[in-house]
Amino acid sequence: MNEGELFYGGDDNRPDVHGMRPGAEQGQAGKEVKARPQPVPGEVDTIGANELSFSAEEYLGRIASVRNRMLDQGLAALVVTDPANIYYLTGYNAWSFYTPQLLFVPSSGPMTLFMRDMDARGASHTSWLPPEDIVGYPERYVQRPHIHPFDWVAFALRQRWEVARASTSPVGVEMDSHFFSPRAFRALVNGVPEWRLVDSFELVNWIRAVKSPAEIALMRKAAKVTTAAMDAALGTIGVGVGQNEVAAAISEAQTRGGDGVWGDYPSIVPLMPTGESADTPHLSWTDRKFERDESVSIELAGVHRRYHVPLARTAVTGRPKQELVRLEGVVAEALSAVLDVAAPEVPTAELARTWNRVLALSGLEKPSRLGYSIGIGYPPDWGERTISIRTEDDQILEAGMTFHLIGGMWMNGYGIELSEPVLITDTGCEPFTHFPREIIRV
Repeated sequence: MNEGELFYGGDDNRPDVHGMRPGAEQGQAGKEVKARPQPVPGEVDTIGANELSFSAEEYLGRIASVRNRMLDQGLAALVVTDPANIYYLTGYNAWSFYTPQLLFVPSSGPMTLFMRDMDARGASHTSWLPPEDIVGYPERYVQRPHIHPFDWVAFALRQRWEVARASTSPVGVEMDSHFFSPRAFRALVNGVPEWRLVDSFELVNWIRAVKSPAEIALMRKAAKVTTAAMDAALGTIGVGVGQNEVAAAISEAQTRGGDGVWGDYPSIVPLMPTGESADTPHLSWTDRKFERDESVSIELAGVHRRYHVPLARTAVTGRPKQELVRLEGVVAEALSAVLDVAAPEVPTAELARTWNRVLALSGLEKPSRLGYSIGIGYPPDWGERTISIRTEDDQILEAGMTFHLIGGMWMNGYGIELSEPVLITDTGCEPFTHFPREIIRV
């Protein structure tokens, strides 16, 4: 790849070079980059800056936390590609993550958001970033076999005088991000050979694990949408009703919301393993109709401003099988025991051990993890990909952490799911929803 391919022609009005920082000459541009401070959220006259979900102080605190962690990890800069992390730091929110996008976070000064040119205006509508820090790459780089958008981004970073000052130490990249492909990594390696790219190890994700009061308030609102969606599911399931009809009722409630709170789109579709298929999780729906005395495990999430509160319950169209009733009591007891133990300063491993002890008394075990950290979510997952509730995890609980505890047991030909979305408080643990921990007869 050469400069001619990236910036062909000499027309100063070409839209694909707009967004470069002011200064016709690179030397002048470099001086302005070095002199320009970190912009303050809410101080630019854009739609996004005037409609922030959080205070300017909260956004600045998040950025400061990220930069402190970068310093701890010896990083000169951070390349952020996870849409949840981009949203967390900038407020940018749109269905644009299916094409490559990147937030460049230097150790100091302005951050730069790179995305497809047609989406750049959307960043001014939803993020607090000033227009000069939102850069759109040309349409001709989208889904091409021989070039990648990050080829262009790599050269644009060089034009914006970001490469040299980030070459003193390693540059972190989100190696496990769903939307950071091998081709994207290769484009950065080839385009910025001065950089030593290293795994950031979910740096931003880990900072997101402890929620602020403002974030918890949004999750409480999301929980109202969760309640409305589960009520819609339970009110629709019945003998002769198609699974797709239940999914439609859930989806409508997830969008309409409940109790005065509107619903955002979920990262995962409604899941409904039914009958013998309930012995495995993560199955969606068909037009199959429910039969009498048949169980279905419903897993869904209410969402508000990208904050997710998932919930799972098992319903039966009539009388549940005896083996399912046996599971019901054990799972409910084990989940209640975990909630009694969960509190600040408690290791996550202790929650898993508590769960395992109750199961073991009934001769049962659950090989999969008990739960995981939740908060901001974008498809294909609502988990934060950090803390897991299992005996191998040594994380210590802190007030402000939020989890989805999944009391799911998948046996041979049947299964049950009773889950709780919870907040770790100063003194213990608080569920976000209040559904009974039992099989629900419909």
